[in-house]
Amino acid sequence: MGQQAGERPGSGDTVADWMALLDDAYPPEEAAAWDHVGLQVGDPAAPIERVLVALDVTSAVVEEAADGPPSLILAHHPLLFQPLRSLTPSSASGRTALAAARAGVAVAAAHTNLDVARDGAGTSDPVATLLGLRSPTPLTTELREGRRSTLVTFVPDEAVEAVIDALSAAGAGRVGDYERCSFRVAGTGTFRPLAGSDPYAGAVGEDAAEPEVRLEVTVPRARVGAVIRALRDAHPYEEAAYHLIPVIEGAEVGFGRVGELPSPQRLADLAALVRDRLPAPHLRFAGDPDRLVERVATVGGAGDGLIGAALGAGADVYITGDLRHHVTLDALEQGLAMIDAGHHATEVAAMPAWVDRLVELAAARGLSAPVVASGTPTGPWR
Repeated sequence: MGQQAGERPGSGDTVADWMALLDDAYPPEEAAAWDHVGLQVGDPAAPIERVLVALDVTSAVVEEAADGPPSLILAHHPLLFQPLRSLTPSSASGRTALAAARAGVAVAAAHTNLDVARDGAGTSDPVATLLGLRSPTPLTTELREGRRSTLVTFVPDEAVEAVIDALSAAGAGRVGDYERCSFRVAGTGTFRPLAGSDPYAGAVGEDAAEPEVRLEVTVPRARVGAVIRALRDAHPYEEAAYHLIPVIEGAEVGFGRVGELPSPQRLADLAALVRDRLPAPHLRFAGDPDRLVERVATVGGAGDGLIGAALGAGADVYITGDLRHHVTLDALEQGLAMIDAGHHATEVAAMPAWVDRLVELAAARGLSAPVVASGTPTGPWR
């Protein structure tokens, strides 16, 4: 295939550089528990000169990546979705992974962590955008442990600034464009030093009460170890008391989108609009063609597991892919019209926006490997 227009050799980027970008933009912890995301094939230290974005990793996509400069394939669907007992050509994924490794092609995936993205590149955004849904919100909202914890410790007043300095230098107390952020409450600490201790205040074997400051700072999960070491080094007490509280985030994070059409439409007209604009040539719909629908729920990919969420959100019609016979009949009985636009069509439509977003993120980080969309079709149906 050769080098594509606009590509520059010798970018200086590594696989690790791009994985750091991917993990920051689409955190692995926002993926579903059953998912497998991140780097799946390749050496993090390997240099790359091109990032190839694809919906699926097939042998043809690997050949496309291999026929050019050293490449990293960033895919939505993981190549290695189920754990492999052995890496041999006896399975499709094993054969493709071996081909990528032999060709020096790295492979990474952002799957359900891309599905829930809030940057416009999520896989449910294309349908919401093409329909002009008003103020679309996630169809599901999930609370999960976030990327930060709160560190709580107790420090004598005269040592607070020194401790804050050390924690800040280790990466704590950063909130957006602000650093050394903390919350402080004055109180009283009580303790009794035991034999063999070397107390900062008080005497061995005697009850003591000392004025202290309860100090709270946020800590990125990736910096917890360094921050705790800094706390122990900077704290004047022989034993620094502390605890970490996971921050629960993500009320705005979830799968799918739900919102109102600019005006009610006939179900048949809405289906035709999605078919033509997505495009989704194999689209099918279920329900009264003349029914007026206004509230729309949509999930990119296989979404019949979220029919209950669509009903709960008060949707008139649900647009997704891979709808099964019986669940569709059940949904119709409950008053929910269905549009099956296909797994591939609903998700491949999100790839251009993902490419654009990755270009923006790379520029902000000073990464120079060009981001290009794969030209290899992976839709299986004809």
